[in-house]
Amino acid sequence: MGSKVTFEVFRFDSETEESSYQDFEMEYEDEWVILDGLNYIKGFIDGSLSHRWSCRMGVCGSCGMIVNGYPTLTCSTFIRDYLPGPIRVEPLTNFKVERDLIVNLDDFLRKLQQISPWIVRDEERAIEHGEYLQTPAELATFKQFTLCINCMLCYSACPVVSHELNFIGPAVLTLGHRYNLDSRDQGADMRLDEMLSSDGIWSCTFVGECSQVCPKHVDPAGAIQQSKVSGVMAYFKSFVMSSGSRE
Repeated sequence: MGSKVTFEVFRFDSETEESSYQDFEMEYEDEWVILDGLNYIKGFIDGSLSHRWSCRMGVCGSCGMIVNGYPTLTCSTFIRDYLPGPIRVEPLTNFKVERDLIVNLDDFLRKLQQISPWIVRDEERAIEHGEYLQTPAELATFKQFTLCINCMLCYSACPVVSHELNFIGPAVLTLGHRYNLDSRDQGADMRLDEMLSSDGIWSCTFVGECSQVCPKHVDPAGAIQQSKVSGVMAYFKSFVMSSGSRE
């Protein structure tokens, strides 16, 4: 080490509800990412710093933060790309801050439960009858949307989330679409009831920031637009069927 950089880190005390920015100057190595810098601060400068992380491999999604105004995974964002600094690190926007860089995800988890993010069957097949088979082509229709790691970057970037607190949000709607496309699933009608609500897909204004910040190229904006098409088709299908039954 030898080169120095300054981190401007957001600090928040939940007991006093006071917030501020604290500067930390430190030496760093060229291969360090932002998360390495935060871990160095916590380990060697100020052990009271609170931040969330786990895998350090861009898989768990837990280290999402705002770096110089942009939502990113701090485990895959290099310090050298922000030189000469300073580098400002803040918690994800559109979430309640618990402490320092840690946000509360309870609201997201509640919304996630609304769309039943699992395979729903009308009747479960007995284990002895084997698994539900799927062709490579059937998998390809939704595989992209399975890559979501729930990092919440899309929620932090979404302008609708910041103004409409009840909006289900891009990640939840994407996961709902993922299961609706799954050939093994039979719960699409149930999910669409939630996804077509006033707080669902129609609240999306298709700004596209969610897809821009997604580290896994899931394309939540694309998933939501596809869901809108599915919703319209479902509406006309129900309209035609109801008209036919009256005749």
